[in-house]
Amino acid sequence: MFWTRFASSVVLAVIALLALIMGGPVMAGILLLISFVAYLELVTATGVQEKKAGWNGLTIVGLAGVLAYYVVIFFAGGKSLEMMVIIGTLLAEMFVYVIAFPKYTIEQAAMATFSLIYAPVMFSFMYQTRELPYGIYIVWLILICSWGCDTCAYLVGILIGKKKIFPVLSPKKSLEGCIGGVLGAMLLGFLYSYFLLNNVVKEQSMNLIVVIICGVGAVMSQLGDLAASAIKRNHDIKDYGKLIPGHGGIMDRFDSVLVTAPMIYFMVILLMK
Repeated sequence: MFWTRFASSVVLAVIALLALIMGGPVMAGILLLISFVAYLELVTATGVQEKKAGWNGLTIVGLAGVLAYYVVIFFAGGKSLEMMVIIGTLLAEMFVYVIAFPKYTIEQAAMATFSLIYAPVMFSFMYQTRELPYGIYIVWLILICSWGCDTCAYLVGILIGKKKIFPVLSPKKSLEGCIGGVLGAMLLGFLYSYFLLNNVVKEQSMNLIVVIICGVGAVMSQLGDLAASAIKRNHDIKDYGKLIPGHGGIMDRFDSVLVTAPMIYFMVILLMK
């Protein structure tokens, strides 16, 4: 199992490096494929789509919404158009719900739209962050805040973790591990800023800004992990999928990344000149 997880992690790291370094259509294409898979994992987990069944009307509309959203952010990049796609997908889901009534429940129709926002839309902020000024350097903060926080939290939890703060939702998480994850991400962010960003961004010192961003991003990273776990527990499933050997599905491995990405984007917009 260890070597399976390790091999999968290496492959994921290579894909992530390729996407973040290349940016542009390569990154957008990779994120689109990941978003398709994540959307299908979510609608299956939440009961919108039955397992091993053909895509139903709600799922097809949702997948069309995912495609339309990525086409808009890549070719148009206007916030009004992005919101138009999201609202348009919601209205289309409502149309399917009404026309096919009583085939679907309102909970299924609502979750179909929620799944679009929760995974594909939030994933897209990795691309949108990459497209910002200095984005080729800033985008790495997403991984520092998510995977860096996760690694530091795990190590601190193993070493000194005692107080369990989410015994039902996540029995292995400790208060010490959560704090260690946040502090570890802040430290990694500071080092990244001190040795790289400050040499690139000449308009302002980035150290304090990056430390703040990484602290908030690390908290959101852990929220994303817990939220994804809560959904699984609500629906009594172990993993969202089996795409990534040793890890589960896209949602199992990127649950913290997709929540961290929009937070990094918005904080960079607010804090950087």
